[in-house]
Amino acid sequence: MILNSIIFQLSTIIISAAILGTLFLYARQPIIIAYIAAGMLIGPSGFNLIKQTDQIEQISHFGIILLLFLIGLNLQPGRILRLFKTTSALTLATSTVFALSGIVFAVLMQFELDNALIFAAAMMFSSTVIALKLIPTTTLHHKRKGEVMTGILLIQDILAILVILFITGDQGDSTFIIFVILILKFIVLWLLAFIGVKHIMTPLLIKFDVVQEYTFLATLAWCLLWAEGAYLLGLSYELGAFVAGLSIASCRAALVIAEHLKPLREFFLIIFFFAVGAELDLNIEMQLLLSAIAFGIFIVPMKAFIFRHAFKWSGESAELSRELAVRLSQSSEFSLLVAFSALSMGLLTKDAAMILQIATITSFIVSTYWVVMKYPTTISSDARLNQD
Repeated sequence: MILNSIIFQLSTIIISAAILGTLFLYARQPIIIAYIAAGMLIGPSGFNLIKQTDQIEQISHFGIILLLFLIGLNLQPGRILRLFKTTSALTLATSTVFALSGIVFAVLMQFELDNALIFAAAMMFSSTVIALKLIPTTTLHHKRKGEVMTGILLIQDILAILVILFITGDQGDSTFIIFVILILKFIVLWLLAFIGVKHIMTPLLIKFDVVQEYTFLATLAWCLLWAEGAYLLGLSYELGAFVAGLSIASCRAALVIAEHLKPLREFFLIIFFFAVGAELDLNIEMQLLLSAIAFGIFIVPMKAFIFRHAFKWSGESAELSRELAVRLSQSSEFSLLVAFSALSMGLLTKDAAMILQIATITSFIVSTYWVVMKYPTTISSDARLNQD
């Protein structure tokens, strides 16, 4: 019974992550990989100390919500509109090419048409968590590369929501109608959040700004209110959290709030990466396992190559194009969600879902190593590349 308690599970996660994190740092390896390794080691596929990952996965989702909220806190509405304008065509073009690569792989694996289309959808996106976790905060919020990356990832997130809604919804509905409804819901959410900030949050934060605990509590509640509101509207928690952060970004206390929330975000992101490793199931045929790993390794340089040329085509400098391409070269946590949604709807076989899962996590690991060894990050063991 004690093994199923949430206190035991959280304690085991933090202790194992700390131990492996220490060993990885001594070995000068990225600490994110230690968190994934901890999940593989004590999760269902390892020593099975964590038998069920459902609760852990839900808790870990909180870190992604906070991550998107903090990004919104550091952006102004005018900037985000300009970002969407400059990155939308590039995002749609690259996503189409990545989808084609998924179809080619599925055809080579002799999967059925439904499975091939799911692979195509899953390959379209890059990981919001990996990309934003590995870029220094000052770069993310105050430099061109951070702005471009944010714009691309947010558009990809909207596309991912559209794909998941299409998979789990009424297949008779027109894709265009689904897209229009999605955009209208997003606009409604946006307007309500900004009205709420003007008439509720700003007066409260001004009146009680000397009580730091209240500022922390009120803004966290604001984040979760709109995250839940977005989910109830059929969007995603992450999109709602981003809108909440964006709506409150003009408040004087925005930057202070962001600093206070960082430790909380880091705690839940550790659990997120642990859950990624714990969900990895290697119990498939060796040929399929090797194919999945090979595809996961192939994804990273393939995406980097396509992104680099797309950025250069859009007018970015060669240096910026190379760095952004590497930082966006992995698959996405949305790929895992697409696989789960398709599996639950009977559109994806269990073997195909496991291949997609293994390939995605492999791309996480390869991409993380590439970024940490070559570019500034918040977790580098090299003092020259370690930037906050």
